[in-house]
Amino acid sequence: MLSVLRIVTRLKTVTKLVGVTSADLLLHPVRLRIVKAFLGDRALTASQLAAELDDVPPGSLYRHLARLTKAGVLQVVAERRVRGAVERTYTMRLFAAQIHPGEARAMTFDEHTQAFMAYVAGLLADFERYIASEPADPVSDGANYRVGAMWLTDEEFMSLLRDLAAVFQPRLANAPAHDLHHPAARSVGG
Repeated sequence: MLSVLRIVTRLKTVTKLVGVTSADLLLHPVRLRIVKAFLGDRALTASQLAAELDDVPPGSLYRHLARLTKAGVLQVVAERRVRGAVERTYTMRLFAAQIHPGEARAMTFDEHTQAFMAYVAGLLADFERYIASEPADPVSDGANYRVGAMWLTDEEFMSLLRDLAAVFQPRLANAPAHDLHHPAARSVGG
């Protein structure tokens, strides 16, 4: 298995190859982490985001924030003066933070493969950061690994998607708990 570092390094090349603007924008490793930080209807300043993504150099973080804001994925919802500088509070426009069906249909199979690889590399990097956290407790935090098969007709698959949406939708706006090891702070998926 490739290490997360090797995968992320390869993504510099991969993201340049993906021809869809939204994929280029959203699947960059740092921008993907920024987008994830805003999930749950969060409003964050650049300094709050920097505290959460403390391994990202400030200059890089500000460049990616600017790019996401210019693209309309993030929006400024408040500004205030702090020691002569303007501190902005951002929120995410969830509709803009996705690859839309028309764009996805226009992608080649190779571009889909590259986009999926970038997405999975982001998940691997998230897990690697979690394991490095103190104290990581995968069993208590509900991490488990299963493989199963579902053989579904198109109608059954659409029904499954509706069922999943009904389960997840009410919980998507939950904000993370301050204690990252509190059960309410668990993140599901990517």
